[in-house]
Amino acid sequence: MAALAKLRRDLVAILPIAKLQKPALAALAGCVDTAEAMAHLQSRGDPMSAARLGAFALPRREAVWWASMCVTHTAPANQPNVEIRAREAAELWVRQQDDETRRRAMVLAERAGFDAPEAWVAVAAFWSGESISPLGQPAVPPSPHWAGKAVAGAVSLAAVREDPAQRPARLNRFLDSLRDIADGGAGRLPRDGVSHAR
Repeated sequence: MAALAKLRRDLVAILPIAKLQKPALAALAGCVDTAEAMAHLQSRGDPMSAARLGAFALPRREAVWWASMCVTHTAPANQPNVEIRAREAAELWVRQQDDETRRRAMVLAERAGFDAPEAWVAVAAFWSGESISPLGQPAVPPSPHWAGKAVAGAVSLAAVREDPAQRPARLNRFLDSLRDIADGGAGRLPRDGVSHAR
């Protein structure tokens, strides 16, 4: 299998939807390959922009799974059950991808509250389907880039949870996970010691 085979490589198509900050865009002048661009941003000390690119470059199913691995990594020991259930609903959608599971993920996202990164993982699952309208109503497809936005939001929130000083190191670990998933792996991360030190 080719390296990072699941990663969408056409950077020119991804940049308009990823909406990176101007310094990151300037640093990518001349880049055309997404994997190269991510590595370049990471090497320049901007893992958040690299992670944001990855959120849009992975297929939706893999992106939702990646976000779940990231939020699980920083989940606190005393995490509310509703947040756990929202993440688990998103993971269930990754495994079976039916409409009922996808809609259940959104219900749990709303219950968890949108300041929880787990909620945004569940929203990403919901926005990965064919319609965001209520059951029985005419289909309203989500915008193609919405799932990537939710994934990027989940990853960003997970990176600063409980100890914002850990953000760069966490984002670098998240990028290792992303590359593993893009290579066909599970991208699992060990629990973050900071989030569980009590």
